[in-house]
Formats: sequence, C-alpha cells, structure tokens
Amino acid sequence: MEDVKIKLAVLWILKELVDLVYMTIAAFEPGVIEQIMEGEIEGIKIGPEILLLMAVIYLVPLVMAFLSLTLKDSTNRWANIIVGIVFTGLGLWDLIDALAVQSAYAILMSVSMVVATVLLVWYAWKWPKKKD
Repeated sequence: MEDVKIKLAVLWILKELVDLVYMTIAAFEPGVIEQIMEGEIEGIKIGPEILLLMAVIYLVPLVMAFLSLTLKDSTNRWANIIVGIVFTGLGLWDLIDALAVQSAYAILMSVSMVVATVLLVWYAWKWPKKKD
C-alpha cells in the first residue's frame, strides 16, 4: 500500500515541477514579460481573481502529494482519481493550445503533464486490495 502512496505523491510533485518549468520557459518567449508587466497575458487581464486561480492550480498538486501519503486508502484512492481526472483535463486543454500554436516545448511539457496525471489516475484506479 505504501508503494502506491509514494508513487502517487511523486507523480503529483512531478506534475507540479513540469508545470513550473513550463511556466518559466514560457516567460522567455518574446513579449511575454512585457505583457505581464502591463497586467495582461494573451488578452486576459491579470487581476486578483486570476492570481487566486493560479495559486489554487499550483497549490492543489502539492496538497495532493501530502494527502496521498496521509489519507486512508479508500479516500486516498478516490481523491486521486477525481483530482487526477480534473488535472488531466486541464493538461489536455494546454496540449490542444500547444498543438494549435505548434510550440515544441509547450507540446512536450503538456504531454508530460498529461502522462503524469493519467498515471496518477491509473495507479489510484488499480489500488491494491488489502490482504487479510
């Protein structure tokens, strides 16, 4: 059981690191820093709501890494399945955007995030049965 919990926690941390590296690399694209300094990125005004949303999106995987190690098995399994599916959806959305602009690094990073979250859901779904 502990092996699955460790795999889930590591996959959440991997997903988070990939996401942070992705955002860091994206900041190097021409014009991005200027847009951020002007308070807008890709036509979206950067306000308190967007900043809160970003904070939640970055915080949830870290919390899930901790919860993956501490929750009881049944709750742990379903929390990872549900949150993993949500983040897989977000990753697919990023991947569609990356494919649309044909950005090699964005495609690589999006695929990496999707693979991590799909593996999360898979490991949680295949949670081993307790031996009596």
